[in-house]
Amino acid sequence: MTNIDYVSLLPHFLSKDLLLDALTVFPDYDDSVREENTVNRLMRLSDIYSLYLPSPMTLEIYNKLYLATVMSLQKKNSRVVIHQQNQTYKSIYSGDYHGIIGGADSFSIVGMSGIGKSSAIQRSISLITGGNIICTESPYTKVIPCLLVQCPFDCSSKGLLLEILMRVDEVLGTSYYEKSVRSASTTDRLIGTVSNVALNHIGLLIIDEIQNVAGHKSGNSLLAMLTQLINSSGISICFVGTPESIPFFERAFQMARRAQGLRYSRLEYGDFFKMFCRLASRYQYVKNYSEISDGMVEYLYEHSGGIMSVVMSLLHDAQEIAICDGYELLDMKAMDKAYKKRLMLLHGFIEPSIKQIHAVKKRKSKVPREMVNENLFGSEYLTITEIAEMSKNQGLDVVDILNDYIVVEEV
Repeated sequence: MTNIDYVSLLPHFLSKDLLLDALTVFPDYDDSVREENTVNRLMRLSDIYSLYLPSPMTLEIYNKLYLATVMSLQKKNSRVVIHQQNQTYKSIYSGDYHGIIGGADSFSIVGMSGIGKSSAIQRSISLITGGNIICTESPYTKVIPCLLVQCPFDCSSKGLLLEILMRVDEVLGTSYYEKSVRSASTTDRLIGTVSNVALNHIGLLIIDEIQNVAGHKSGNSLLAMLTQLINSSGISICFVGTPESIPFFERAFQMARRAQGLRYSRLEYGDFFKMFCRLASRYQYVKNYSEISDGMVEYLYEHSGGIMSVVMSLLHDAQEIAICDGYELLDMKAMDKAYKKRLMLLHGFIEPSIKQIHAVKKRKSKVPREMVNENLFGSEYLTITEIAEMSKNQGLDVVDILNDYIVVEEV
């Protein structure tokens, strides 16, 4: 049998600079869109969601997935895998499994919902596979470098095994799923079938939404099945889920050691978050363009909890409301309206530490001059009382002015 160098058929591993360029996605945008009618601007507004800026998390996930795929593919020509393949084939009919390959190269990616881990995984898979499968002529074989499946909501072991076969059929044009359903295969027999399919056709298997096992009566059975699948298939398996899955993995040593890996939480208020907000805020579909201020960036962090999906929702909904209301400006007032009207269900999870500013109680508070309109105020620092007096003389609303730069709660 001719050994195949599967790894050489993968796209090259990308270094940091090339990786950043390959992962970054900027939606098509032209300033002229702000001159279009309301309907067109509202339709185009959803383009903001296609913006993708790779975070340090994305780079780490790409590295981990690529190396796991390489490790799995390298084993496909080894003597131990060929022996495993023969054992697995026999076990389909005998029901006697002898897993000889451990799951030391299996791992997990755990992070809060909304931080972008699923997007990072999908973007990484597209680069690792190049959107293609590995296909060789001598011998003729097809291998899916990375296969992504979802953990069933009911934690059905048979359901997950059948989904793996279904996804393989979709990509390769095979009929493993149909044959298994037609023969009414038991879960034990399905494990053998899926293990054999994985040995022949899958590099890295990624199981998303693994937190479904937490608190479900079938969770223990599913994890026991996954342990057997890892030992029988010999491929790398990645578990992806939220922190709710961690306690469940920790119950048994055999799964705990296979579920070690990457852990992520919400973003810190640092350079990447600030850069992301400033770039994302450039995609404005309101008629009046405005630069995002430091105070607005702080507001976005306070009212998103460092969760990127919430940041995008705030920027999108603030503009949508501003367009529909005829306000036509993306500022603190518009974002605050979006937070209060559209994100009500998230308030209990985010809990921003809003700094309340009361004009009567904080008359001596200092406000840097750059935080107010330079055309109105000329001194280096002004007290809130002075701003109020000057605003009154100019016929302006002091609350509206302060709302553009700092968080103000009216009482």
